[in-house]
Amino acid sequence: MTTDPFTLVLTAYLVMVAVMVGLWVLQLRVRNASIADVGWCMGLIAVVLWYAMEATGEAERKILVAVFVVLYAGRLGFYILLNRVIGKMEDARYRRLREQWGGSERLKMFGYFQLQALAVAVFSLPFLVLIQSPRQPFALIELVGLLIWVVAVSGEAMADRQLAQFRSKSWNRDRVCRNGFWRYSRHPNYFFEWLHWWAYVVMGVSTPGWLLTWIGPVGMGWALLKVTGIPWTERQALVSRGEDYREYQRTTNEFFPWFPRGSR
Repeated sequence: MTTDPFTLVLTAYLVMVAVMVGLWVLQLRVRNASIADVGWCMGLIAVVLWYAMEATGEAERKILVAVFVVLYAGRLGFYILLNRVIGKMEDARYRRLREQWGGSERLKMFGYFQLQALAVAVFSLPFLVLIQSPRQPFALIELVGLLIWVVAVSGEAMADRQLAQFRSKSWNRDRVCRNGFWRYSRHPNYFFEWLHWWAYVVMGVSTPGWLLTWIGPVGMGWALLKVTGIPWTERQALVSRGEDYREYQRTTNEFFPWFPRGSR
């Protein structure tokens, strides 16, 4: 059994580097970079399950953390696989990146896939902190975290389902989804994804390495709000849905769910 956290994380990163090289080669053939997102989800599952087997910690908490990552990342990974990869055209965000990168597209896409390998290692840290917590399992604070986790993961799944059902209707192709959670936030799936990472912060309070659990909400919040999430999605939505999406921006909160405002 490996007890050194640095060795665990470094090994996980190096393995993911090799995995992402393989997926990058695959995307050269299929021309769909969304497989990197699937690889991130499945890689996170594999890494955390390996931590559960190799790191020190209470068996009950290891099982709980394993269930967390399998349900969270497994659902998200299969959703992306079915809705953006198998039999689907590459997401417009990636197509736009390929156009912008021009002749250096292959090299820069390789770099993007390697960033995903690094992201798996970084975002696995909150799970490792929980696994190695010396606290007795199922303290009250962990039950509070579990409640946050259930609300967030269920909410993200519902938001994804609402959007998928809306887009499955051909007459909605150029329209903006305002069904369910999408009436109260332009990106409810991203909001619940971000909220989900707070569960691990709460569950890890006062445990060694607790500050590392903040990587989840801080890192994911930065990525969703400033980098690969909302900025990419909104630019593409304005191109594909035009004035309808501008009206949606005027009336609906960007991230935090709230009641819609009156149109101007």
